Amino acid sequence: MAKHSDTSWKQDHPSTLFSNSVQKAERLLKHAKSHPEEIAIEHTFNQIERAENARLNAEQYGEHLDTVEQNKEYLERIKQQLHEVQEEVKKQ
Repeated sequence: MAKHSDTSWKQDHPSTLFSNSVQKAERLLKHAKSHPEEIAIEHTFNQIERAENARLNAEQYGEHLDTVEQNKEYLERIKQQLHEVQEEVKKQ
């Protein structure tokens, strides 16, 4: 039996890491929408940046590109929604 690391291979796969990063950005966006404060917006922007880095890694890896593309489009929608939240905070 092969010895495995503490994390599964699925978590180590670049496309999975990208998917996980997008999901975390989505959760942070929801938090920013319900608690529209600068710190929540900043945390979401930081996570989007990490997701963008994960996207680049996933694209370079070159597998599951259909999933990567779907997550890329979803990340763009998250960014747009975050900008809308940011505009609302600026108005306050």
